[in-house]
Amino acid sequence: MATTDRDLYEVLGVPRNADDATIKKAFRRLARELHPDVSSEPDAEARFREAAEAYEVLTNSETRALYDRYGHAGLRSGGFTPTFDMGGLGDLFATFFGEDVFGGGGQRARRGADVAAEIEITLVDAARGATVAVPFDVTVACATCGGDGVEPGTTPVPCDRCGGSGRLQHVSRTVFGEFVRTQACPQCRGAGRIVEHPCKACKGSGRIGERRTIDVKVPAGIHDGQRIRVSGEGHAGELGGRAGDAYVGVRVLPDKRFVREGNDIYSQVDLTVVQAALGAEIEVQTLDGPVELALEPGVQPGDVRLLRGRGMPVLQGFGRGDHRVLVNVTVPRRLSDEQRRLLEEFDAASDEHTYRHDESFFEKLKSAFR
Repeated sequence: MATTDRDLYEVLGVPRNADDATIKKAFRRLARELHPDVSSEPDAEARFREAAEAYEVLTNSETRALYDRYGHAGLRSGGFTPTFDMGGLGDLFATFFGEDVFGGGGQRARRGADVAAEIEITLVDAARGATVAVPFDVTVACATCGGDGVEPGTTPVPCDRCGGSGRLQHVSRTVFGEFVRTQACPQCRGAGRIVEHPCKACKGSGRIGERRTIDVKVPAGIHDGQRIRVSGEGHAGELGGRAGDAYVGVRVLPDKRFVREGNDIYSQVDLTVVQAALGAEIEVQTLDGPVELALEPGVQPGDVRLLRGRGMPVLQGFGRGDHRVLVNVTVPRRLSDEQRRLLEEFDAASDEHTYRHDESFFEKLKSAFR
């Protein structure tokens, strides 16, 4: 049964009149991108299987003619079944193209696994950028055996079952031609050799655990929950394979002085009734430190003052967001007799011109967070 119903020419990205050389070149390119040995994309394996099936069909003259005439229904009725397996990338090229892209033998370099950690930074550090020392527990190549798992002074012997290739091939003949199925040798587990004297330091694994601390640069403007990738700082690869990567999750701690919305910052200032009526110069806290803000007489609760360019830096871009200051007017809760008398006199002297009605408080709030 076919693993895909997509057009096979579309899967490989070749025209319908493509020759075998073009199809082979297209599949080589896709295999290098999508094989699970080298790709970390979540759908890489499924896409690789599609490409391998398309290659099997289109490089065989009989199955290609059947597909060109009847499509996938023709393949199903003809009993076509994909025969590829998910061996290593070197085995893939050896099986399909008759070559080993990594050099002979059964020893296949494997990429190391990734590691993850999480750090916490302040909002100010997120605005300025920071360098944080992050500890990881990783596996590294064993210094005693150099990572090959063999006790110094001894030599592994070639596997007699697979002849040192690490793979066993089975050829099946069908009406559509010959198909080669490859599997790891069960005796040497795909290594192509038998280690009679494993390294005592790492017990033959070639790797040992280590606590490592790396300095991670946190870029200015980073958002809460984003991850930073540090290439090559993960677990060591096997048999010379490259190390995995380190992924650092960033948690930006809340700051009681500010609220962040995208690249903009919001804060609030509290004025007394007298300050709001007469105007005042106040100190406002920003990400860059305190700044002086002049408020004109008659400023109203809910008014917003804009500090342009005082917000968060644009991550991996240019410029900064803005800082919006929301004005809050505090009303006295306790009054002395003298204060009450003065307020009553003020109220008696007020008329319709003393208070001017403009947009409502809720409209101001909407404007502030628009």
